Amino acid sequence: MVLTSFLVAVVLTLAATALLAVRTLRLYRQAKRTGRALAPPLAAFEEKVGEIDRHLDAFETSSRELERAQAQLARSRARLQVLLDEVERSRRRVRWLRVFLPTR
Repeated sequence: MVLTSFLVAVVLTLAATALLAVRTLRLYRQAKRTGRALAPPLAAFEEKVGEIDRHLDAFETSSRELERAQAQLARSRARLQVLLDEVERSRRRVRWLRVFLPTR
């Protein structure tokens, strides 16, 4: 009886090992198929991510250039305002001379 039980246990162990090997092989093959199926979309995704990174770099560069241009514009407008103020001040100072100038 002990021998029969031992042989049944050995047969069951061998059957379980064979089933495990078959299922492991199926899993391996399925993983390979899944990898092959996902490779093109992943490559396209990586390409799009690279393109997005390039666009972000270009945006950052453009943003820095825009900030520099805005700062230069602010300085130029301040200088222009100083000049306009001086022109207006000069006009006010020489307004009395208009009396002596002929009009058209």
